[in-house]
Amino acid sequence: MQTEPQGVSTKDTEAGVGTRERVVRAASRLLQRQGYEGTGIKLIAREAEATLGSVYHFFPGGKEELAVAAIRHGDREFADMLGAGLDSSDDPAVAVENCARRLATALRASGWTDGCPITATALETLGRTPRIQEACGAALRNWQEVLAVKFRDCGFGGEEADDLACTVLAALEGAEMTAQVFRSEQPLLTAGRHMAQLIRSRS
Repeated sequence: MQTEPQGVSTKDTEAGVGTRERVVRAASRLLQRQGYEGTGIKLIAREAEATLGSVYHFFPGGKEELAVAAIRHGDREFADMLGAGLDSSDDPAVAVENCARRLATALRASGWTDGCPITATALETLGRTPRIQEACGAALRNWQEVLAVKFRDCGFGGEEADDLACTVLAALEGAEMTAQVFRSEQPLLTAGRHMAQLIRSRS
């Protein structure tokens, strides 16, 4: 007979997948808002309404393992948001401007707390935690590829599509951080407008 891990309730075991997902989502939100150093396992467990034992059951590697899972979750969420914005128009210039507008709206709705899901953790752990750095790098490459696919589908050559994707992602990332500091949508809206002009000039 299989025994239940210490600290894991019957409810947690029966709804194991749900509990794990709650923990990952909670960790993703907290890392996004306060970084790796400011986020402890106990705080994540409390935010997820999970026992500390269940957190360690799903993530025996502790905080670092959980952070990697949370970054991957943030990667998927941001890619989905980016994809939805890009799918909003067949015109890549309009689509990128729509992405910037969606990011601005979501950031304002969060009270300026929910910016890029990996920036704080990536910068805070630079050169210290290879697994986290790898996950952050994979997320950025994924988002860049989402943009590049859109540009290739709209007729841009491979190298030009990649260059545009790199430029647009960098502009959106920087504008999002500036928007948080200024507590204003304007940096994102301005970046979106200028990226649209750049895309039109390259068409």
